Amino acid sequence: MTDSPPHERTLVLLRHAKAEPPTTDRPDIERPLSTRGRADAAAAGAWLARRGMLPDVVLCSAAVRTRQTWHDVQLGITGTPPESGPAGPAPVVRYEPDAYEAHPEDLLHLIRQLSPDATTVLLIAHNPGISLLSELLDPVEAEPEGLRTGGLVVHRTAAPWAELSRGVARIETRHTARG
Repeated sequence: MTDSPPHERTLVLLRHAKAEPPTTDRPDIERPLSTRGRADAAAAGAWLARRGMLPDVVLCSAAVRTRQTWHDVQLGITGTPPESGPAGPAPVVRYEPDAYEAHPEDLLHLIRQLSPDATTVLLIAHNPGISLLSELLDPVEAEPEGLRTGGLVVHRTAAPWAELSRGVARIETRHTARG
């Protein structure tokens, strides 16, 4: 859990790490991470751990590259050498088929279904949906170019998950993980 002011919620949006290039012999949803992507995902987890942003809930696209991103983020969070991150309680992890090729409204719908008890949520998904969701939540501070692979953006809000909407979750920080 993240140390936040009372009733404040943290939403971390993460674009999956660098994937292998598309090929004609496998569907896009089955593309795995590249070697660099695996290292970048672990670096993203270590970055989250150093900042105490340990998720209560992880919403993850069901695509291979996003599931692998979560696996390696988790390794970075729990402190595999040399990251030395703090291991916290295991989050609830939901692999969401609807997060693949999702529009920002689809991702927002997934977030709105969360338990009000969740204080820190990590959403791992794809562009353009994940970047457009960040822009929807904070239209003023959103990155015009969107998230790069391995890119994280941390939003904070006092609104309950069920009431999350346009402009109610300010961007606190952003980071592009590179391992």
